[in-house]
Amino acid sequence: MAALCSTSEHCESDIRQKLAKAAMPPADIERIVTYLYDNAYLDTARYCNAYASDQLRFAHWGRMKIAQALRIKGLPQTDINEALDLLPEEAYASVLHDLLRQKARTLHDEDEFTRRAKLMRYAAGRGFTANEIIDAMDSVNIN
Repeated sequence: MAALCSTSEHCESDIRQKLAKAAMPPADIERIVTYLYDNAYLDTARYCNAYASDQLRFAHWGRMKIAQALRIKGLPQTDINEALDLLPEEAYASVLHDLLRQKARTLHDEDEFTRRAKLMRYAAGRGFTANEIIDAMDSVNIN
């Protein structure tokens, strides 16, 4: 597990799942997880930062969806909030603008109200807040 954690970031729940899948006894799982934390192979803050950054860059997720995914993994809310605060605002806005532009190109023969509603639902499903979406739609030409 140390070799796995040294090549990429993993969280405790991922490691526990892998070990349980390998039919490891619970006592051994605890010992391994403790070892990984003690030797800095696992770090929740570092994992949250890497996960948030990757999901923004590669999956084009918004803060809401990233936060929910991290909560599901059982990570501390303080680490989640710090990771979301570290996301570069310019990159975040750029991702949202690009998503809206791409989706708008696929919407044909729609009135303005229907277009905006579909764009809102799409971006909200990607984890962006209503205020972020409205601000982005007002600054981006979606026609």
